[in-house]
Amino acid sequence: MVKEVRFISRWTDPWMVDDHSPPPSLLVIEDSDEDFEALRRILQRHCAIDIELQRCIDGDDALDFLYRTGRYKEHSSIKLPNVILLDLNLPGTDGREFLYEIKQDETLKLIPVVVLTSSSSPRDIQTCYRYGVNSYLLKPMDTERFKASINSFATYWFTTVLLPNQATI
Repeated sequence: MVKEVRFISRWTDPWMVDDHSPPPSLLVIEDSDEDFEALRRILQRHCAIDIELQRCIDGDDALDFLYRTGRYKEHSSIKLPNVILLDLNLPGTDGREFLYEIKQDETLKLIPVVVLTSSSSPRDIQTCYRYGVNSYLLKPMDTERFKASINSFATYWFTTVLLPNQATI
């Protein structure tokens, strides 16, 4: 089930604010409540922009959400995410299968996918890049390194790069 959380950061860089555009959205596909809460807290406390945060807890639910099938058939008003943050080791359809499937879809393949996982397996890394992942991040076990990694992720994907126009997705 997607849980939508919207927050405004504690501080905002005024030159980055655009009152006419909606906040960027991030779909987090993470089965661990603890990992998701840590990520949410870091983004809420340390991110310089307003981000609309959505969560799915497994690959099957995320596919239903993106394709607007299953329980999401009536949720066409929820916009597709600007970026997907994906854990690999998920129940049901795992992160690798999820990645492969959406990168085959002409519309969904435009959404950048960043893997955030504890797996440093060369096979996982190669498989994900072969399937079209945009970036592969290791989950640091140290809290300060995790915070720095998430801050770098958010800064890069939501302030540095230009993302595909959501009107065309």
